Amino acid sequence: MEMFNPDGLELQGGTPPRDLLPRAPQTVKETGLDFLFLVELLCKTLFFHGQTRLVDLVNHTKLPIGVLEPLLAFMRSEQLCEVSGRNETEATIAYTLTDVGRNRTQTFLQKSHYAGPVPVTLQAYNDAVHRQSVANMKVTKELVAEGFKGFVLRQSTMNQLGAAMNSGRAILVYGPPGSGKTYVSEHLATLLTGNCTIPYAVLVDSEVIQLFDPLVHQPVVSSHSGSSLDKGPLHDARWVECKRPVVITGGELTLSMLDLDFDESTRFYQAPPQVKANNGLLIIDDLGRQLVSPQMLMNRWIVPLDRRVDYLALHTGTKFMVPFDVIVIFSSNIPPSTLADEAFLRRLGYKIYIGKLEEEDYRAIFEQNCTRLGIPFTEQGLRFVIDELHGKHDKPLLACIPRDLLEQIRDFTFYQGIKPELSEELLTWAWENYYTKG
Repeated sequence: MEMFNPDGLELQGGTPPRDLLPRAPQTVKETGLDFLFLVELLCKTLFFHGQTRLVDLVNHTKLPIGVLEPLLAFMRSEQLCEVSGRNETEATIAYTLTDVGRNRTQTFLQKSHYAGPVPVTLQAYNDAVHRQSVANMKVTKELVAEGFKGFVLRQSTMNQLGAAMNSGRAILVYGPPGSGKTYVSEHLATLLTGNCTIPYAVLVDSEVIQLFDPLVHQPVVSSHSGSSLDKGPLHDARWVECKRPVVITGGELTLSMLDLDFDESTRFYQAPPQVKANNGLLIIDDLGRQLVSPQMLMNRWIVPLDRRVDYLALHTGTKFMVPFDVIVIFSSNIPPSTLADEAFLRRLGYKIYIGKLEEEDYRAIFEQNCTRLGIPFTEQGLRFVIDELHGKHDKPLLACIPRDLLEQIRDFTFYQGIKPELSEELLTWAWENYYTKG
């Protein structure tokens, strides 16, 4: 079992190292992978793609020509593949499986259908996560002000959020429905600084775990992706430089989703959301609405939050450790004392309450939404909403209400073919439509 030592982390006091991408392997040994594993992967690649040019094999496997050549030479000596275009340029040389190779590949496919980019070792992945830890980030007052520019939020709450992001620990954002918890939680992604490298896949005990997810990981154009004509790419193409990831999950979350997802038909794995979120944010929205109880879900996080590592298991029974380098943000309508016991609450670095608004903040949000929706703002209309609608119905001033009321006015007036305005009639119609009776 390959181990990861979270206690060896050394804070950099700034952004991650400038050159994030590892050096490209120059030999098969430098890939860290078994020679025969790579041969099997090449056979499956040729099986699925048919005749393939050498340059396309390089692009597909993410390995340099110098690493592929001894593998292909071995496959030719074992009569697993044959070459065409031998007298032409290196770029036009193509390889295809022989009958022997196709028959042998059928056996390889019984173990796994994975034929994507060559994976990296678990140790290499652990080292990379460790090196580009979220603890290396430094969130300043200026960064928070810029990230939440135009957002109506108390300065005291913004100070809490900035300090919480610097801690690298879990954050609970709680308060009544409609107070803006989800928006605040998701907006914390604007405070992430620096990039990180994500491998396409990781190999654990000869099993492939696909990690790079285009729905989560956003590649960035690196200024360090140059290559040498003699030695090939300078950096290991099995890694992708990306923005720090943000994974958002809500009521659909189950305990089984936090384990490796093994596909019986393809016989390889997909990484769970907390692994895809490493070096970034994991937002668990609407905590308490999942099919599993909040207490059971919270218990699943006790060890990762405490020790900064997580334990996963292959379908073969092999267990291994991965770093848990994630800022987890729980967003919930449930008070902390009801949500979890004291043992868990101690592991939450920050518990930030987002509640009802002061009238001044409500006014600012109301005016912003009038401008956004093209509805002329009037003081009389705002006073009617606050004094008559909120006051007489005893409804708190929540951040979502101006947007929701004014959007209903926009929708209704467009339907009627009339100009939108803050009349008592339209505001009352929107209010009664918004708050159902009974």
